[in-house]
Amino acid sequence: MNITARLALLALLGTSLSHAAEITFKKITVTREFWSEGAHFADFDHDGNVDICAGPFIWWGPDFKTRSAYSAPKADPKKPVTDADYLTNYAAFVKTAPDYKAYDPHGYSDYFLSYTYDFNNDGFADIIVFSWPGEITAWYENPGKRTDQAWKRHVIFDVTDNESPQLGDVTGHGKPDLVVHTGGRLGYAELDWSDPTKLATFHPITKPDVKKYFRYTHGYGFGDINGDGRPDLLDKEGWYEHPATPSEEWTFHATPFAPAGSRGGSQMQVYDVNGDGRNDVIASWDAHGYGLAWYEQQKDGSFTQHQIMGSKPEDSPHGVKFSQLHATDMADINGDGVKDLITGKRYWAHGPNKDEEPGAPAVLYWFEIKRDGKGGADFIPHLIDDDSGVGTQVTTGDINKDGLTDILVSNKKGIFVFLQERK
Repeated sequence: MNITARLALLALLGTSLSHAAEITFKKITVTREFWSEGAHFADFDHDGNVDICAGPFIWWGPDFKTRSAYSAPKADPKKPVTDADYLTNYAAFVKTAPDYKAYDPHGYSDYFLSYTYDFNNDGFADIIVFSWPGEITAWYENPGKRTDQAWKRHVIFDVTDNESPQLGDVTGHGKPDLVVHTGGRLGYAELDWSDPTKLATFHPITKPDVKKYFRYTHGYGFGDINGDGRPDLLDKEGWYEHPATPSEEWTFHATPFAPAGSRGGSQMQVYDVNGDGRNDVIASWDAHGYGLAWYEQQKDGSFTQHQIMGSKPEDSPHGVKFSQLHATDMADINGDGVKDLITGKRYWAHGPNKDEEPGAPAVLYWFEIKRDGKGGADFIPHLIDDDSGVGTQVTTGDINKDGLTDILVSNKKGIFVFLQERK
């Protein structure tokens, strides 16, 4: 056997062994305090270690034991925060160090979701925060080093509704847009990249409907449904087709991505589940109840529902049941080239006495998508942890730079990193 053939065989064996390896996760408890319902990561100070942003803090890698405040919670939850108020709040906040007062888990946080992106193109990752639904979205400018001063705040959207706003390239310019709705209208907001500190321009795609698209609406997604290369927008009642030219209206295609009466779930995922070349939809049904399904797109553009979980173990092909799937993400966990679904239970979304099973274990799962090669697919559940769950966001990526996909969550249980390990 020549050297080329031997290398090819070794590569094949290595891939097969990688796929067959037992996947476990090492849990790192960053804190048991409640600071946010979402978190993200980046190497903010360029020291070679990935850091975590959750709530008003950056938790410095690689061990996440040291933290710095880059922003500050609102002093008065009912008052808007001006730029002057922001700096005043920050000064008062850091004076209480090191005993910062966390949020009460019976209540809520100002930090619903966080993402990282280099908005001003200076080579350093900034932080964008979707705060309380119905309030501002702002990004915080990275000074490029560790500092005990507030990061400069840039408010780019005044009223962000929905409990699952996201970043996504809707316009196709290679930069993120805000996937949001506001004022009873579904749409997206585009930044002025010649000056990203300005307010983003909102592009509504629906007529106003404040009952349908209100402050605490659940479930929202984006992705290319019809294969034309343009991302479409989704809600629990169907999908809106992205037109070829901006002047055209977005066509609505009614498709129930949740049973009638369900309030809608979390981030809706658009992905070719069964590998037939057509994108499908994965959706949780009720962010404070039960239900998870994938919707197989047929050749005629219709969708067939395949239930993954319900309110009883027998509703699942694998006997798994948990409630309040308030966040989802997708990543290739096992390295087989097919993305998998990561989700779990949001703990105490409305406190200890509301919603479905508020006191049940706060589980975190990854569902392995296994294609059968005949147009079908299975979602095989793998329990990661039963004392963390998700918030309104769950984040995946390679946190320790070992080439494996890790998971980050922040919620009323605390902040947790799950580093993937292979055996």
